[in-house]
Amino acid sequence: MQISGHAAIVTGGASGLGQATARVLAEAGARVTVLDVNADGAAATASEFGGLGLGCDVTSAESVAAALDTAAAAHGPARICVNCAGIVAGGRVVGKQGPHDLDTFSRVIGINLIGTFNVMSQAAAAMAALDPEPQDEAEHERGVIVNTGSIAATDGQIGQAAYAASKGGVAALTLPAARELARSGVRVMCIAPGLFRTPMFDSFPPDLYEALVKKTLHPHRLGKPEEFGQMVRSLIENPMMNGSVVRLDGALRMEPK
Repeated sequence: MQISGHAAIVTGGASGLGQATARVLAEAGARVTVLDVNADGAAATASEFGGLGLGCDVTSAESVAAALDTAAAAHGPARICVNCAGIVAGGRVVGKQGPHDLDTFSRVIGINLIGTFNVMSQAAAAMAALDPEPQDEAEHERGVIVNTGSIAATDGQIGQAAYAASKGGVAALTLPAARELARSGVRVMCIAPGLFRTPMFDSFPPDLYEALVKKTLHPHRLGKPEEFGQMVRSLIENPMMNGSVVRLDGALRMEPK
């Protein structure tokens, strides 16, 4: 699918991977709406390229519906949806204080997995009602959805029970969603990033940062957020990319802890 001239939705776009993706899509000519629970951050990102920034709680059906309606009114119906909203919370299944806190586990699942599904399903419903994209009419393509998983889905470490479970769910959504939405001309992909330099790493001490870098074989560094955005662009533009989870990790394989 061509990106230029189309409307795009990016969740979690106030920072990190989502922010970089919004910039890449805008540079490619998309009319980008940035969604984030941090409304000011979403607006700040969108202001860089003349996009639209909106506050949105991805766990709320009503909040997502309102945001998508506002985005469509401003930019037209979105044919591109990229879900980057997510959180990280550590905790062992059984820690020193006892069982894993259930509220924390539920919150991670709620934002990372249920939130992704919520936005994906509502965006897909709108895409399915569109005519096929004119430039790719022979492909009967109406839209592309890219979700964000993690290598933790398969390489989950001790203390990552909630995060790994949430990202495993996102990965598992990919194929059934792609199979179902194929008849509507909507593709679904998932990127499983490794260690990327996002604001989360800014607070890490130098020794921990270096230890993480050593785990990535080549290139021997953390990923750059714009490289994630470049992968999103490649998946959108390549019509054969559908129903798969793509690792983006520099050959990193996580150890148990």
